[in-house]
Amino acid sequence: MNSNSKVKVIVLLLGFFYGIQLHAQPITVTDVVGREVTIPAPAKRVILGEGRQLITLSLLVPDPVSIIAGWTGDFAKSGGLLYEDYRKRFPAIDKIPLIGSSGKETVSTEQIISLKPDLAIFGAGSHGPDAKSADVIRQLEAAGIPIVFIDFRLHPFKNTVPSIEVLGKVLGQKQKATQFIDFYHRRMNYISGVLARHPDIKKPKVYMEMIRGAVPPGSPGKGNLGEFIEFVGGNNIGTILPGEVGTLNMEYVISEQPDVYVATGIAKPSEEGLVIGQNVYTNQTQQSLSKLASRQVVSPLHAIQQGKVYAMWHLFYDSPLNIAAVEALAKWTHPELFGKLQPHGVLKEINERFLAVPLKGVYFAELKK
Repeated sequence: MNSNSKVKVIVLLLGFFYGIQLHAQPITVTDVVGREVTIPAPAKRVILGEGRQLITLSLLVPDPVSIIAGWTGDFAKSGGLLYEDYRKRFPAIDKIPLIGSSGKETVSTEQIISLKPDLAIFGAGSHGPDAKSADVIRQLEAAGIPIVFIDFRLHPFKNTVPSIEVLGKVLGQKQKATQFIDFYHRRMNYISGVLARHPDIKKPKVYMEMIRGAVPPGSPGKGNLGEFIEFVGGNNIGTILPGEVGTLNMEYVISEQPDVYVATGIAKPSEEGLVIGQNVYTNQTQQSLSKLASRQVVSPLHAIQQGKVYAMWHLFYDSPLNIAAVEALAKWTHPELFGKLQPHGVLKEINERFLAVPLKGVYFAELKK
C-alpha cells in the first residue's frame, strides 16, 4: 500500500469514528426507584455497590470485569468457588479497587469519586449503598457521577425486568437485555399460566431457612425469597416477619407444621452449613442437607419427617437468575403440576445463551432417603 492509500484509509477510519461520536445520543432511563437519569454514552467505567452484581453484568457483557472501576468486596466473601472461577476467567478481577468491604457503612464516597466512574450501579435495597443512602447520593451527584438503582432483592418479580432493561440501556447492551427478558417472561408466564388454571389449589406451607453458614439462620418475610414462595402457589410461613428477612421463633414454626422445608446456602465445601453451588458434587450437598435435616430443632417438622426436604443456592435471592429458583420451588411445592420442570436445565440454557462464566455444579437438591 503506498503512502496516499494509507492516508485515505486513516482519513476514512477517523471519519467513521468521529461520525459515530457526533451521532451518539444521550441515554435517559428511569430506574426502579423512579429517578430519571441521563448519561452521555454507554457506561464504560462503572461502580458496583454490591460486588455480587458481577453475575448480573455477565449476562449482558462478555467481559464484565473490564468495565468495573470499583466495587465492594462482598462477592469475594460470599461467592465461594464461583468467585474463584471468575478469577480464573478474568484475572484482572484482582486489580479492581475496593470502595468498601461488605455493608453500606464500609463504603467510601471519596474512593468512588477518586476512581472517576461514569456510572454507579446501586441496589434499591442492598448490602451496599441503596436508595436510602442520602449522603452518598448527594455527594456523588455533586461530583457529576450519575447513579442508577436496580433491584433483584426487595421485590424481585416487580423489578427484575425493569432492572435488566435499565442495565441494557446504560451499558449499550439493549439487544442482549431484550433476549434475556424474552427468555425470562417465557419461563415465568408458563408457571403463572398453569397456576391461573388451578385457582383453588391448596397452598402448601413452606418454611425456608436461609442458612448462609450463619447461626441462627434467617427466613424470608414479605419480600425477597418470600415472594418466590408466594409466586409459585406456596404459603410462606415467614410472612409474619416485619421485613423482607428475619428470624422465626421455632415454637411458631413447629406450631405451623410446614409441608415443605427448603434450605439455602453459599458455603464452601470446607465450611459448616449447606454445601451447594459452583463445582460442588452431589454427595457433598446430600451430606450437608442430611445433617441440617437431622438437627433436633427441625426434626419434629412434618416436612422433615415426610422427606419434603430441599436445598438451593442462596444467591438466587439477589439475581436475575431467580427464574431458576422459581422453577425449583414450583416443582417442590406443586409436584403434581410442575413435576417435569428441570431447574438445572434452566441454568444450562442461561449458561449457553448468556453467562460469561457458566454455573457448574449442584444448585438445587432434594434430600434422598
